[in-house]
Amino acid sequence: MTIKTWKARPAHYVLLEILKRKGTMTDADLFSALKDELKDIGFKDCNELLMRLEIGGKIHTSSLSRGKRRIELIE
Repeated sequence: MTIKTWKARPAHYVLLEILKRKGTMTDADLFSALKDELKDIGFKDCNELLMRLEIGGKIHTSSLSRGKRRIELIE
């Protein structure tokens, strides 16, 4: 049986803080910044966060080139 513990700051909150500080970013840059703050997050988890935040109307993603996205905060 695995016991999960709560994090002090949820991952979506950390992601939004990074976007507020640094502004518009590519998904790779955002993932590396998120990885610096949250050591145990993977790229799949990051994509799920981005999808949930875009559906929730917090961010907007647009395609730059094949495999690259531009992430911007909606205020």
